[in-house]
Amino acid sequence: MSADQRRRGAASQGSGPWPRSRGPAAVAVANAWLYNAALVRHDLPTPGFSFELLATLGHARAGVLHTPRGDIPTPVFMPVGTAGTVKAMTADELRAGPLDARIILGNTYHLYLRPGLDVIGAAGGLHRFAAWDRPILTDSGGFQVFSLAAINEIDDDGVTFRSHIDGSQHRLTPEVSMHIQAVLGSDIAMCFDQCPPGDAAAEVHELALARTTAWAARCLAAPRAPGQALFGIIQGGTDTERRTRHAAEITRLAFDGYALGGLAVGESLDDTYRILGEIAHTLPAERPRYLMGVGTPRDLERGIAAGIDMFDCVMPTRNARNGYLFTQAGRVNIPNAQHRMDLGPVDPECPCSTCRTYSRAYLRHLYLAKEILYSRLATLHNLTFYARHVRRLREQILGDGLLA
Repeated sequence: MSADQRRRGAASQGSGPWPRSRGPAAVAVANAWLYNAALVRHDLPTPGFSFELLATLGHARAGVLHTPRGDIPTPVFMPVGTAGTVKAMTADELRAGPLDARIILGNTYHLYLRPGLDVIGAAGGLHRFAAWDRPILTDSGGFQVFSLAAINEIDDDGVTFRSHIDGSQHRLTPEVSMHIQAVLGSDIAMCFDQCPPGDAAAEVHELALARTTAWAARCLAAPRAPGQALFGIIQGGTDTERRTRHAAEITRLAFDGYALGGLAVGESLDDTYRILGEIAHTLPAERPRYLMGVGTPRDLERGIAAGIDMFDCVMPTRNARNGYLFTQAGRVNIPNAQHRMDLGPVDPECPCSTCRTYSRAYLRHLYLAKEILYSRLATLHNLTFYARHVRRLREQILGDGLLA
């Protein structure tokens, strides 16, 4: 883990750019108005999808992304199910309150390599294969190709790479990525893009921008699964002019939503937040905005304040498996000796079954004994923390913001 990742991970619960909430009564009044008003939905280019903006607080937004498989209140944190599973969780556990995950992620690169399109196609798509009946967003595979695979060749048409599993050679192009995502049958597909490291040279970023724009147009023209929305991705590193220019190029294309990619890939945290503050709120207001692969609870606060609607990150699940638990009082390192005799819950404010049932001492014991149950209990807690953290911020926007 890099120093930057450790610094990001240590920021468990920042105060954030948020005024004090007016409380539950204000939220109840706001909700009553919202659900009784004749609100206007912005229909998205893909039939069956629409985005409803309910309230704003500065650049922060509360809304609903309507999809054929269910409504997604925004802002929303999306648990990552890389290989067709959110690690250590069952579909029923993800659906159940207080977690109540409305949408999860699947990974094009990993699912293409294993178990393969023939298996998932025979099952009728990823929803049936994974027994998940709510929306799924799939990434394009581009980030994994550039970060995991042994790349043999990258050109303006696509990427030739060798699998990190068995070394077999494959070719990924915008059309191939869209075909894979069509077989997976996700509700929201992502464009194939080139994601350079944060510290890449300017000429590398410029080439990545040109390819990402060209590939976006090719993805938009490629066949999709029936009822599958498509989001475009904005690159540009930490250069404001380059980000602004690429945002203009991508938002000229008729995507259902727009994502900021290429952040938290090695740049400083200050640069991440600066780009968020400069770019996020300038993206089209009638489309959902997605920040890819970021991050800590503090990162989510900053992203929401900047105008982001959708987030994903492996941090809550990965940190759980490695002994780090998020709480209202800060991050807990469960292996620490101080928890050996602590018979209290991980977080007394958390309603998850882990906190309602088990003590810190018991979780520490499970972790040190390498019991599988530890990962399940810790993951459930961390995902519940993230879901509730974002829902609290959404309620604050509804309670204290301006109704749309």
